Amino acid sequence: GVQLTEWDVPLSPLHPDSDIYMRFMKSHKCYDLIPTSSKLVVFDTSLQVKKAFFALVANGVRAAPLWETKKQSFVGMLTITDFIIILHRYYKSPLVQIYELEEHKIETWRELYLQETFKPLVNISPDASIFDAVYSLIKNKIHRLPVIDPVTGNALYILTHKRILKFLQLFVCEMPKPAFMRQTLEELGIGTYSNIAFIHPDTPIIKALGMFVERRVSALPVVDVTGKVVDIYSKFDVINLAAEKTYNNLDITVTQALLHRSQYFEGVMKCYRHETVETIVDRIVKAEVHRLVVVDDNSSIEGIISLSDILQALVLTPAGIDAQNS
Repeated sequence: GVQLTEWDVPLSPLHPDSDIYMRFMKSHKCYDLIPTSSKLVVFDTSLQVKKAFFALVANGVRAAPLWETKKQSFVGMLTITDFIIILHRYYKSPLVQIYELEEHKIETWRELYLQETFKPLVNISPDASIFDAVYSLIKNKIHRLPVIDPVTGNALYILTHKRILKFLQLFVCEMPKPAFMRQTLEELGIGTYSNIAFIHPDTPIIKALGMFVERRVSALPVVDVTGKVVDIYSKFDVINLAAEKTYNNLDITVTQALLHRSQYFEGVMKCYRHETVETIVDRIVKAEVHRLVVVDDNSSIEGIISLSDILQALVLTPAGIDAQNS
């Protein structure tokens, strides 16, 4: 056969192997990410909002596809963000019941909230590539992507950044390592370092909810008077208000609201700008968290790095795609 010298091998424009994670994701289907057994909860849009949130808690799930019987199709998703928006929009005081939460059906809430901007549900086929899923999650700025079988119309699974990164991590050791994995966050500019949304230990819950809504972030680092990161309050923590039925008093502080998980809380997962991408990916996958807080040597907050930042950097950026800002 023909002897190829190494110069004849086409190199990718940046570095050899730099697009390896993109190629890996293009060669696997969303179907490959679905666990053999997983729980999927579906709500009919005629269900009361309050019952739906209690059902999320009872089933230990964070989101549910919404089925509209009249249309015989899935029309949207109910997530913890909906719970936050309802509390933020209608909360008056600890003494006044939130009528909209107590009485509204999901369909009423959707009509109020979406006000005729009903967009079709963003979803993906089990046969689509994982690359398409990553692109859709990041481009649409969503955290949950329902996998829906186009033939039967059945919802099979809800795909997240976390699941995709964990799947990639299972195979990383078998692939050549791109050069950028040994570069630092600082060198690659991964993460957000300006205008970080954060709160203080004595911030009232209602104020934190307002920040979730206005800043469109999924977690708020809790920073003490010296600037040290002492905790983190995430959207997921808000659902605990439903679990404990304490959502009628949102004037309590974040510190009080976080007491419920102190016994098994391992502390805020942090990282430094001088750490490599490889180290960061390992840490975020092992800790099973959605973001790391970037701190300096005094534990003062510098920035935040999310799963979507990581997937953008590993899969899309090397291929010259910027879905975050397209």
